[in-house]
Parts: sequence; C-alpha cells; structure tokens
Amino acid sequence: MMTDPYFYAAAIPAVIMVGLSKGGFGGAMALLGVPLMALAISPVQAAAILLPILIVMDIVSLWTWRGNSDNKTLVIMLPGALLGIAIGWATAAWVTAPMVRLIVGTVALWFVMRYVAQKFAAARNGGTPLPQGHRPVEGTLWGTLAGFTSFVSHAGGPPYQIYTLPLRQDPKIYTGTSVRFFAIINAIKLVPYFALGQFDATNLSTSLVLAPLAPVATLAGAFIVRRMKPDIFYPFMYVMVFFTALKLIWDGTAHLLA
Repeated sequence: MMTDPYFYAAAIPAVIMVGLSKGGFGGAMALLGVPLMALAISPVQAAAILLPILIVMDIVSLWTWRGNSDNKTLVIMLPGALLGIAIGWATAAWVTAPMVRLIVGTVALWFVMRYVAQKFAAARNGGTPLPQGHRPVEGTLWGTLAGFTSFVSHAGGPPYQIYTLPLRQDPKIYTGTSVRFFAIINAIKLVPYFALGQFDATNLSTSLVLAPLAPVATLAGAFIVRRMKPDIFYPFMYVMVFFTALKLIWDGTAHLLA
C-alpha cells in the first residue's frame, strides 16, 4: 500500500472529482484523476490504481441510474468499443497516451465549435437545433474510438459524447446509458490490464484504501444531475466537453514537446 502523504493529498481530490463525473457530470473532472495522481506517482501506476476504483463507481452508478437507458445506443456503440479496446491492447507498446489525448482533444474541440455554429445559425433562423436520430455507422466509429481512448488513457468520454449529445436524450436517459456503456468498458479492461501486469499488491491495496470515497462522490454527482433541467443540462455538458478538449490538447502537446 502507498504510504506517502503527498500521494494521498493528490489522490483524494482526484477520486472525488472522478466520482462526481461518474455520477453524471462527465467532462473535464474525470480527466483530472490520472494527472492529479501523477503529481506523486507515474501516470501508468495512477491509471492502474484508479481502474478498480472506477469499477466501484460504476457499480454505484448502475444502481443509482437503474431503469434509465437507451438500449439502441448501446447496441450501436458497444461492438465498436470492444474493437477499440482490442486495438488499444494490441498497440499498447507503440501508441502513447499523449498522442491519443492530443487527437481526441482536437476532435472534441471541433465538435463543440460545430455545435456553437449550429446554435448561432438556428438563432438567426428563429429556432433551435433539432435532435439527430441514430446513425449506426457513426455510432460504431465513435464507439471504437471511445473504447480505444478509454483503454489507453481513461479518456473515452469525448468520443462517446460526440455521438450521443446530438441525440438530445432526456438527461436521465443520457446519463444512465453513459453509465452502462462505460461500466461494460471498464469491466472488460480489467482483463488486458491484468495481462499487461498493471496490477500488483501495492496498487490494489492502495485502490482498496481509496475505494470508500467512490460511492460518496458518485452519489453526490447523481444527486445534482437529477435536478438539472434539459435546457441547463445540455449547455453545461457542451461546456464540459469544451474544457475537456482544452485539457486533452494541453496535456498531449506538453508531453509531446517535452
């Protein structure tokens, strides 16, 4: 078990922010988990410690958002996500997390800019952007990218949001579907993480110490999201994607330049 107090000074707020995100907030808070913990330990070890805690958060979220799900979204996106995890596993020795963060951040920033342009165009025409229907080909593509980036750097949120936010589902359905999608992905990721030797006694015991924070933070996030109206929830989510994109671009560029 980790005993360094500086590690826990970084890890405790990291787990709380990730828990709020898993409760339904999504966005940049989830991406701060590994970088915060990496202030005291290596990013690889931080990701390994965080994954079992994510599983605990997923269990709490699945119970909290039970009965809220769009199965069609899962049917479209999950096969691609499984392919993305397999690609991430197969290319783990060559693909770097900073490279993935830079690519995903750039795409996510483009997505938000496109949404803003559509909002301005709709305002000029006296209306609002209409919800889009399911697009299976696009859903499979973004699902694959979500699985890949989730495996490489726990950054699967932006690709998932790029496909699902334009659906403009009820916030409870959107959140419940997202919870199920990433719970399945995180459970599957356990196998290749074990195979790559990411779990040892020190990491797992440290995860166990931090795990009690997971349900508290997750339930707090869900409590807030349940009380948000759609006309507040969706602009908020796009703002979170925007800051997520900036964070990914910053991290990816800084590491590549270094």
